[in-house]
Amino acid sequence: MVSEISNSSAYAYPIKTIVILVQENRSFDHMLGWFKRLNPEINGVTGSESNPISTSDPSSSRVLFKDNAEYVDPDPGHSIQAIYEQVFGRPWSSNDPDPPQEATMDGFVQNAEGTQKGMAEAVMRGFRPEAVPVYKELALEFAICDRWFSAVPASTQPNRLFVHSATAHGATSNDTTKLIQEGQKFVKEVYEALRASPQWNEMLLVITYDEHGGFYDHVPTPTTGVPSPDDIVGPDPYYFKFDRLGVRVPTFFISPWIEPGTVIHGPSGPYPTSEYEHSSIPATVKTIFNLKEFLTKRDAWAGTFECVLTRKTPRTDCPVTLPEPRKMRHTEAKETAKLSEFQQELVQMAAVLNGDYKKKIYPHKLVDNMTVAEAVKYVDSAYKKFCDQCQKAKEKGKHESEIVELGQLPDKSKSKSFLHKMFSCIVCDN
Repeated sequence: MVSEISNSSAYAYPIKTIVILVQENRSFDHMLGWFKRLNPEINGVTGSESNPISTSDPSSSRVLFKDNAEYVDPDPGHSIQAIYEQVFGRPWSSNDPDPPQEATMDGFVQNAEGTQKGMAEAVMRGFRPEAVPVYKELALEFAICDRWFSAVPASTQPNRLFVHSATAHGATSNDTTKLIQEGQKFVKEVYEALRASPQWNEMLLVITYDEHGGFYDHVPTPTTGVPSPDDIVGPDPYYFKFDRLGVRVPTFFISPWIEPGTVIHGPSGPYPTSEYEHSSIPATVKTIFNLKEFLTKRDAWAGTFECVLTRKTPRTDCPVTLPEPRKMRHTEAKETAKLSEFQQELVQMAAVLNGDYKKKIYPHKLVDNMTVAEAVKYVDSAYKKFCDQCQKAKEKGKHESEIVELGQLPDKSKSKSFLHKMFSCIVCDN
């Protein structure tokens, strides 16, 4: 995601391009909690943090938060009901749907053990700075925000929608296990490309995570004073009002206009309850680029982070390259494993490209019993088919702006899934 300035006489910031990189499924403590060892100002962990195995048993044994995180498979829970239990320490129930006033952050272990026996240790681990050298370098050279929350206590897609539009439009569900070294490699590639750009002195790179992925964080999630972006209520059975934030996630601000080793805590406004969250991105874009209107009530409320640009002149000592990521996974990928919910959605998106969305197997039967290896092959094939059709259309004289349509469109009277609606523009089915 890239935002660029238009001509404006009122422009007062040195930034002309904002680049947003959203990573996947990690809490702040999981990725950066132990960075407190690098900089005591960071609101990280000390090693005394723990969660009980059972929140209802006062004598329950507890699992301490440790610094030996590694590859995690399968995923910890991060559905809306799983997050409820992690944050409030009790399972969600339709008989008692309203959350408590305060977040206890003591249900991560209980939820993990309910997901898979033995998973508690995995969610109560974080990375030593030395294990994630790319992030260590960025933390030392630029800025960390240690109070940035996901916009909604739900999974990937709703939170990514907030990044773009400061609302999830009522969506509360959709994620995947990721190799940390691959994420580090991607960040390294993006940073080095931007650093080599002639526009570097006019750039701000923001790296954040869509949501916490079920991993522990000790900072209580804000549960009051959060406005619904558009008063849309989510579907049953939760009827979520979008008036709570999700768990804290890692966030970096990177620019030659930022002092090394900066730590940004909570915002100073615009409201007493304002926080940094994904809606802070469109809110800050509005501020820096002097745009006229907010998108929703949420970005009007969210804190903005232009305050991180404190220098009067750009730095000339920003690193040109970042360290090589460390390999953490020492086992082979489980290509015979069944798909996660997010992986299923990726396959269903690919079905829009190759025309399979018209078939009766779409959306659910298409992905039932599909393995990871089969999904990779399917998505690659669908993308290739779509690109081939685009090339053939160009060869026949079609303008590159025209939409390539694979096959006949489905009956518009039939109900459509959220994904179909979301990607309807691809097939021009309005």
